Amino acid sequence: MKEPGAVLLVACYELGHQPLAVAWPAAFLERAGYAPAVMDVSVEPFDAERVRRAKLVAISVPMHTALRLGVAVAERVRTVNAACHIAFYGLYATLNADHLLTGVADSVMSGEIEAALVDLARRLEREPDAPAGGSPNVPQRVLAKLEFPVPRRASLPSLKKYARLERDGGLELVGYVEASRGCRHMCRHCPIPPVYGGRFFVVPTKVLLADIRQQVEAGATHVTFGDPDFLNGPGHALAVARALHDEFPRLTFDFTAKIEHLLRQRDRLAELARLGCAFIVSAAESLSDTVLAHLDKGHTRADIETAVGLVSTAGMALRATWVPFTPWTTLDDYRELLDFVETHALIDAIDPVQYSIRLLVPPGSLLLESPVLRPFLGELVKDQFYYRWMHPDARMEALHHEVSSTVAGAADRNEDAADTFHRVRELADRTAGLGPRAFAPPAPDRKRPPRLTEPWFC
Repeated sequence: MKEPGAVLLVACYELGHQPLAVAWPAAFLERAGYAPAVMDVSVEPFDAERVRRAKLVAISVPMHTALRLGVAVAERVRTVNAACHIAFYGLYATLNADHLLTGVADSVMSGEIEAALVDLARRLEREPDAPAGGSPNVPQRVLAKLEFPVPRRASLPSLKKYARLERDGGLELVGYVEASRGCRHMCRHCPIPPVYGGRFFVVPTKVLLADIRQQVEAGATHVTFGDPDFLNGPGHALAVARALHDEFPRLTFDFTAKIEHLLRQRDRLAELARLGCAFIVSAAESLSDTVLAHLDKGHTRADIETAVGLVSTAGMALRATWVPFTPWTTLDDYRELLDFVETHALIDAIDPVQYSIRLLVPPGSLLLESPVLRPFLGELVKDQFYYRWMHPDARMEALHHEVSSTVAGAADRNEDAADTFHRVRELADRTAGLGPRAFAPPAPDRKRPPRLTEPWFC
């Protein structure tokens, strides 16, 4: 197994970033004496020769889109190399173990998987003639603390292949790191709680800085902290930000944090801005306190409004993300969301795709335990990895279809976010039986808050 390429790590889609979920397993495997090959099919062609050499193909599935693409990749792997062992790893692996272990994969694992992946490679090395298939393995949910090496990025595609930071009319290369993994919160619609159960693990600052250093040397002028919540451990987060600024005073960064954490850490926001934070992503999800309670988000509409003001006053942009289509969201709720975005001058801070997001209920979701979802819940679409649900207001189903089509077309045309916002609001008003509102297009050369060119960042 230790011959070069005997282990192949595959990324399918990781939110437009160079895949850390491949770089870290690669480092663990190299530390154990292996020479893994890597492949990111989101930015490079499927390499059949790399697949033929592999005895273990491990496919990263940190999100739903990656899982759907990963299953297609696994089918191609089986065609090229039927004897290899296929493992799926990442958040969506164990959530969908029932389907994956019935012919798609030979093993699945989620959580802190790197040491388990090394153990799998060693087992296959000891038993080279063991069949790839046979009885399905028990899915592994691993929550043991790891000794992190510096991620191995040398064999990954260049940062130029991934999302850029759009700032002041220019495009800049972006690095991607994680200061912590997992999350201490239990939001019902999130895929992290079923895997991590409220636990999170910090990455040593020394390892983190070494990873940032290699990406700066590759041309990055901005870094995304991809932690599910950068402020889960606020002391660690601030220490990391200070160390980052000390070594790279011109490097900027962004991070994701819950609304409640932004309120709780309000006294630290100004310092984070001074240390280089350009914007903060926060899963606001909804302005309806009813919906927020059903999702167990831990914040209210009033909290969102306060957070918008706090982040702006500190000198940063808040790039809120939304789930505007849920079984409990009314048409009035949807229209109020759009009014809120305009009133608080957030049009340029929100990617239009956010107006089309529909609640995803995958297998294993904590929402499946909630009685408030049951009246709307349909069957499991096994090969698409989600449960259907139907809105009680047929107008909302129709509006979702129209908004999705509108924002997809606008993205293809690279339409101004303000123009797309206006057209979405026209759809919502028309659905409510109201006429169009007056719209004054903003200046195309206006100053806009910085953003990543890949809008699916949350």
